[in-house]
Amino acid sequence: MVAIIDYGVGNLFSLRSSFAAIGVEAAVTADPETIHKADRVILPGVGAFEDAARKLRETGLDRVVRAEAADGKPLMGICLGMQMLFERSYEYGVHEGLGLLKGEIRPIAERIGEGLKIPQMGWNALKIRRQSPILKYTQEGEYVYFVHSYSAVNCDESLLATVEYGADLTACVGLGNVFGCQFHPEKSGSVGLKILKAFCEAGGETEGAV
Repeated sequence: MVAIIDYGVGNLFSLRSSFAAIGVEAAVTADPETIHKADRVILPGVGAFEDAARKLRETGLDRVVRAEAADGKPLMGICLGMQMLFERSYEYGVHEGLGLLKGEIRPIAERIGEGLKIPQMGWNALKIRRQSPILKYTQEGEYVYFVHSYSAVNCDESLLATVEYGADLTACVGLGNVFGCQFHPEKSGSVGLKILKAFCEAGGETEGAV
């Protein structure tokens, strides 16, 4: 069973429907015991980093996420949830992340130059930089769906795939049992479903865990 963490941020039921489409049971939950019993965990998120991080702390789910990751359970952050895996964000100030991956979140406007719309919204092609269990069914150049104004930088240790939007922006990360997608797999058609399927097959060994 996959636990989709409900901390008041994001459309979680489309994610649950995506798992149902690949034959995987998923529960939308804020209950630490349910999360602990799950085989793997999804940290979703949309909106502002500061607000999401505060809600995660207020519910105590930040400690739950860190503990499950430390135990070697496969964890995937999606969109803002991926950004929260990193050490900090510079979205309207400086805000602490979960620190499960090295790197920080910066505005894409600093990198892409003028003439491109912000947020990056729509379909774009993945450039695979390093193979990973969650990309085992994904091919170079396949399209996924993005909606974001910020991206991870200084994250070479975990970088798996980028997307070209005026610059090479971080699209997918992974290290040990912790993974992240800046795009929305649940909105990315068959390509997104393949990524979710691969995540559900990824091992949860403590070796290599964060």
